[in-house]
Amino acid sequence: MQTKALLVGALMLSAAFSGCLQDEQTPPLPGPPSLPDGIFMTGSDGLSLSLDLHQPLPLSFVFSDVGEDGAEPSIGITSSGCMFFTAFEKVMRSCDHGESWEHMNSIFQHPSTSDPWLWVDPVTDRVFDVQMVGLLTTWIAWSDDDGVNWLGNPHDSGPIPLNDHIKLGTGPWTDDGYGIPGQMDPIYEQAVYFCYNKGAGIFCYTSFDGGASFEVGGMVFGLATENGGLHGAITTAPDGTVYVTPRVETPTIVFSKDNGLTWVERTMGEDVGTPNPRKNSEVATDSESNAYHIWVGSDFGIYMSRSEDSGQTWEQESTRVSPIEVISTTFPHIDAGDPGRIAITYLGSENASELGLPDIDDVAWNGNPHYATGNVSYYLYITYSLNALDPDPVFHTVRVSPDPVQIGSICLNSGDCRTIGESSNRNLLDFNDLHIDLEGRAYVAFADGCTGSCATDNNSTPEDSRDRRGSVYFLGSGPSLYETAGLLIEFE
Repeated sequence: MQTKALLVGALMLSAAFSGCLQDEQTPPLPGPPSLPDGIFMTGSDGLSLSLDLHQPLPLSFVFSDVGEDGAEPSIGITSSGCMFFTAFEKVMRSCDHGESWEHMNSIFQHPSTSDPWLWVDPVTDRVFDVQMVGLLTTWIAWSDDDGVNWLGNPHDSGPIPLNDHIKLGTGPWTDDGYGIPGQMDPIYEQAVYFCYNKGAGIFCYTSFDGGASFEVGGMVFGLATENGGLHGAITTAPDGTVYVTPRVETPTIVFSKDNGLTWVERTMGEDVGTPNPRKNSEVATDSESNAYHIWVGSDFGIYMSRSEDSGQTWEQESTRVSPIEVISTTFPHIDAGDPGRIAITYLGSENASELGLPDIDDVAWNGNPHYATGNVSYYLYITYSLNALDPDPVFHTVRVSPDPVQIGSICLNSGDCRTIGESSNRNLLDFNDLHIDLEGRAYVAFADGCTGSCATDNNSTPEDSRDRRGSVYFLGSGPSLYETAGLLIEFE
């Protein structure tokens, strides 16, 4: 009590003499240090961390315009350093770090495609071009010389020739199931997996000959809930575990440890759930086969659950990856290098917290991109963490695109999302992509919906944002996701 009385007395005495000190201006105290606009450093709750305790990573990114439309882009990098990007029916290649792009003619020659997918096997350098003609036929082509020459076959999806949402990936052979030596005698170094959606659910098949044929497999996940038969990318771990992510209300993964012979289901993330409509989640695995599952939560932030036992058990308390300032997100994608070292990308908006949802009983907009109003702007974000397995991981996020990649809503349904009197807003389709090269450098493929005058005009509207330009950002300089590679510098 005495100390408090002395303090109050000192303040009163100071006030009494304040008139004598009016000519002496006390300089304002400096505020706490802050990060530049568009740079965030956050913890597992999405809240900013103190610059007194943490320092942001030195991240810079390089942009490249592919020169073709690519509304469902996927990307891969061969050991030669060539980037491959799928721009609908065209396979585009850049071997000069994005300075120029050329169309590499695959064996698949068709004027249009319903679903494109591209995959580069990181072990063999085989480039896969997967194209779906209508909903009836899928062509799988491959090249072993950086896209110069191609072979390929159509895929027969059975007596009901209906397939959709095609995906392909590769991974190690295991010692169980299909991988047992002598049982099927694989003639290709890696197992090749092909998954697609039919009306009943998700079907996945395994190839023993490098993707030329797929003789074994079947349904791995049924149409349990709305859109449950749709799925995300195929991910494999160094120990041979292969993951597929169904599009369901409770974040879920299915995985196989015997090269697709049997599949197991795990759920997580009930504390944050998912929105509806929703897009696919994704899994990444690191060099020690730890797994990281990311998805969009019901509050439209990006969340993550981790598994340190190769998919058997998952955290049930979700970790928020995106900053709380980013209040609406979609299209999350992830890749990993060494344990705890991950890169994530997504589209997000920071400018819509007070907007209303028109024509629906004046209900406030909740952040769902599907219903975003015309003054919402979406940008491309990239998030890094070098300690993602720690109890308190740190996430370093950069708003990479200097101008919006979409104005207004992003359609999250597979059909036409136009409203009465408006043109269709389904220009960005289903996904973007992120992969790292053998150096641990991250590459992001995305479709830019707001180009030209849309990007430069401060009064752009959703009607101006209907492009789907194939675009790439990759790490110019910053830490590799492989620890021994250290700090990567820009290409010369």
